[in-house]
Amino acid sequence: MTRWSTFTAAPHRMMMFAGTLQLVVAMLYWGAALTARYTGIQLPLEAVLPGSWAHGYLVLFGLFPYFIFGFLMTTYPRWMNGPLVEPSRYIPAFLCMVTGSLLVYTGLFTHTTLLGIGIVIHACGWGIGIFELYRVFRASASATKTHERFLNVYLLIGGLGMLSYAAGVLWQIPTMIRAALTLGVWGFVLPIMLTVAHRMLPFFSSNVIKPYTIYSPPWILAALPVLITGHVLCEYLNLWQWRFLFDLPLAGIGLLLSWRWDFLRSFQARLLAILHLAFLWFGIGMALYALESLLLLGGSGLSLGRAPLHALGIGMLASMTLAMVSRVTLGHSGRELIADRWLWLCCWGLHLSALLRVLGDLPVTSDLLLIPTNLLAASLWLASVIPWSVRFAPIYLRPRVDGRPG
Repeated sequence: MTRWSTFTAAPHRMMMFAGTLQLVVAMLYWGAALTARYTGIQLPLEAVLPGSWAHGYLVLFGLFPYFIFGFLMTTYPRWMNGPLVEPSRYIPAFLCMVTGSLLVYTGLFTHTTLLGIGIVIHACGWGIGIFELYRVFRASASATKTHERFLNVYLLIGGLGMLSYAAGVLWQIPTMIRAALTLGVWGFVLPIMLTVAHRMLPFFSSNVIKPYTIYSPPWILAALPVLITGHVLCEYLNLWQWRFLFDLPLAGIGLLLSWRWDFLRSFQARLLAILHLAFLWFGIGMALYALESLLLLGGSGLSLGRAPLHALGIGMLASMTLAMVSRVTLGHSGRELIADRWLWLCCWGLHLSALLRVLGDLPVTSDLLLIPTNLLAASLWLASVIPWSVRFAPIYLRPRVDGRPG
């Protein structure tokens, strides 16, 4: 009971513990699927869905939400000076999400009905979490809730994406699954990461870099959903050659923010640098999308494949998650806010995984690499996150080292 009381003492403990396990388990599945693809080794269990669809769900809806809810349930009350998230809400949300995840893994190798039911149960936990965050939002008397308003919308879009995936699985509608994965990337995880970075990176930087001028213009929060929507519409309307009209401004925003947030000076502290390194991938990823669009407009048949997507997915989203969760976990466990060599190497390993995955799809470099880079990238992901998980997962089960509650 003492261990359970410690584990349930704060929402970030439960949610981030589950997310830490998912960082490993989700990629173990994908690594096994890639190994079978390239070696011909028959897996003992065969998935009921195409591997890429399963991989997309496990990462977008099975992995990131645990960290997102753990972070927002901790920061919403602080950001808006509102009431704390109630244990009577975050514990049921966690239990529903975990139960759903277990059923998803079981159904993935047995039957699509069980898989769909697992997704719906997971979505119920998601709904409880959203409702509780909205309660905190409504109860707060703060005059500035701009970031939270955008985050509330993105959370709802993510929930719709999950339900769309469940419907696609249960009624065997591939277009709904593809739409769900699109919503998961462009309507949920990416805009949430960008919105959180817009609020937190200048704040973190101002605590380390002296002198420092905080740059956090609100127009960026309004521009991001407009430009992202334009990107998605161009893809769905097969107007890929015109996508640069939206991708170039997004790349410009990303690179502008990296410059104004003092990317180079962030290396004064490793824990700050790993956040800035992760964010830099956003500008790189959108620049790759813009380049591909311009090549198509110019009549070139060259394709960058999934290089831009994985620059965002591994380079930014996964690396930002590892960096942000590391900082939250250290701070909320009473530990010193320092990235030691172990954490530094784990984060760089994830960046190397992203780089290999990108190089493997670029026409200029793909022919030079004699090995399947997606398999190697998955292996590097595991080599980076397993040591990180071994270190951080036990922290959520132990009391704070400074003796404070939470």
